[in-house]
Amino acid sequence: MSSVPAERNATESGSVTRASGNNSVTDAWISFKRWLVKTSRNPYVTFTSLIQPVIFFVLMAEVLGAIAGGTIAQTVQSDITYVTYLTPAIIIQSTLAAAAVSGIGLVDDMETGMFDKTLISPMNRAAMFVGKALSEVVRITAQTGIILTLGYLLVVLKPGAPAAQYLQTGAVGVLGIVVVTVIFGGVFMAYSNIVALVTRDREATVMIANLLTFPLLFISSAFLPLEILPGWIQSVAVANPITYGVDGIRALMLGQDVMSVFEVTAFAGLWNTVLPAVVVLFGFNIALGGIAVGLLKRASKAAVQ
Repeated sequence: MSSVPAERNATESGSVTRASGNNSVTDAWISFKRWLVKTSRNPYVTFTSLIQPVIFFVLMAEVLGAIAGGTIAQTVQSDITYVTYLTPAIIIQSTLAAAAVSGIGLVDDMETGMFDKTLISPMNRAAMFVGKALSEVVRITAQTGIILTLGYLLVVLKPGAPAAQYLQTGAVGVLGIVVVTVIFGGVFMAYSNIVALVTRDREATVMIANLLTFPLLFISSAFLPLEILPGWIQSVAVANPITYGVDGIRALMLGQDVMSVFEVTAFAGLWNTVLPAVVVLFGFNIALGGIAVGLLKRASKAAVQ
């Protein structure tokens, strides 16, 4: 008779041990699959995140291209079209739009009670955040491929445009662009999730994210060279992660050093831009990611109590 409770206790303790014994990679994979499925079941978010950059790209190329084309030829390179110059900015803008709403998923979980259930589970808190971020990476990678293809088509279809100058670094450059884009996206994914964890409100998360992120696009090297912009914008751009994301991608596209906020000569050519940009973006990721994970741990302790 006494063996049954003992066996039951052993089974229950064994199940707890197995659950808590999952390594961080397994926990991240579980979180990744969950958020990927959740995103795929919301066609509105997927559609808008993929189509909005396309519309924005075409409009910006047509409206600003006629005005800024001469400036780009004087400051960067004479045979570079504005579409080529603008492509990195649109990649960053689309990544920013996707990453800035990352926290909405957390708020939805809070409202349905799923967030509290997840917090009292034995999952690793950092792995939970990493898995969620990786699900966003899939969408960001798809957006980047679409924008690069669209930019090439816009250049090819324009009479007299030097299509050969569109992507100087070839397939290796495409891979590098995806890497820089993903690292950049992590910065604002962390920021968006921090806002969500602090406010726990859907509207507040959207408003605060947009209040900061989109103005930062215009206080950077995204749409025009920094040297022709006011001095205060040049000063703010030094601390703006968007500047480093845009410059890193632009260097990979043009195959040259285009760092706009400070001069680096320790490397060769485009690497004087790409490597410092990646280092700075990693720094932002570590700082903001650490804050996000810390807030998750604090929320977990509160949920247990």
